[in-house]
This record gives sequence, structure tokens and C-alpha cells, in this order.
Amino acid sequence: MKPFTKIVSIITPFDKANVDTDQIIPKQFLKLITKSGFGKFLFYDWRFDHDGQKKNDFILNDPTYNDSQILITNENFGCGSSREHAVWALKDFGFNVIISPSFADIFYSNCFKNGVLPIILDIEKIKKLLLYKDKIELDLNSQKITFGDESINFEIDSHRKIRLLEGLDDIDLTLKEDEKIEYFEKNSSRISIFE
Repeated sequence: MKPFTKIVSIITPFDKANVDTDQIIPKQFLKLITKSGFGKFLFYDWRFDHDGQKKNDFILNDPTYNDSQILITNENFGCGSSREHAVWALKDFGFNVIISPSFADIFYSNCFKNGVLPIILDIEKIKKLLLYKDKIELDLNSQKITFGDESINFEIDSHRKIRLLEGLDDIDLTLKEDEKIEYFEKNSSRISIFE
């Protein structure tokens, strides 16, 4: 994963609650064997009509938001099944940050595993951000969102923050303990289940 530092981007407003992972990435698109390529299927049933044509009234089809890296949504985002593909699709589409009043637990955890920063903010702070139409700056190190003359601080678990700042996935975290693992393997006695 790439280290996460600062993002300067406009916000994509996505005012939907209880968005489940099957809406984020429908099951028929789960056949890819890599983490890339899922972005074109993000919110497929909402973005496209039955003929595969883009729906003009769907926010992600508005060219205004083509380069947006920040999705602001409503409560309980990422509920439903625990498919990690949902985060892969959001990341592949270009979203590096998702801001919501609440997330489904497994989805929230999957974001950190894949280099996406999920931020929980109360609804009043979210409303303030949604009123701002220019680019905002999001700094993970200082845990601050700056827009115009205002700023909003956000909370994040310190372990997960380090993980994003250093770009560490699960394998990288394990490899950081390589010396301890080797020491244990060399010094542990073999135990038989039959003893």
C-alpha cells in the first residue's frame, strides 16, 4: 500500500443511508482475481440503466466530481455482507477517504486494510463540509480537515493511523515482526500432540 499523508480534493456528496456492500459492488462483478478493476462496477445498479448507459441523475456520473477522492455519505455505510471487494471498488474508482456518521464494523476495518481512510463525524460537522464547494485539505498526520478559514478535527485509532501513514497491509505488519518470528521458530521446542 502507498503511505497516506494529505489529500486535497473536492467532496462527492452521497446522501444515502444504510448502503450495503451489494449496492457498492454487486455480486455479479466479484469474479476478478486482483484488487484492481472493480471501480468501473462501483454502484453499478445506481450508475447505469438496463442498457448499460450512465444515468444522468446519479452523482458519480456528474463530471464535476471526476477527480474527487472524498466521499461523504450517510449513516451505516458498508453494511450487509463482509465482502472486501466493496472497499476495492471504492479505492479503484478513486476514493481514498469516506466520511460518514457511522460505518458497518467489517467494512470499517476493511478500509484500513486497503489504504482507505474512513472518518466518523457527527452530522452537524458533515453538513458544514457539504456546504463547502471548493477543495478541502485532509491531513491524516494532524487529524484535521481544513476548508476555507475553518477546520474540523477527527479521531482515529493510533495503530490504524500509523498503518495508513506507513502504508502497511497485514503482510507488512507481520514482516515488521520478522526477527521475533525467526527467534521464536529457532528457540521453540517441538511439541507433539501425542505427548
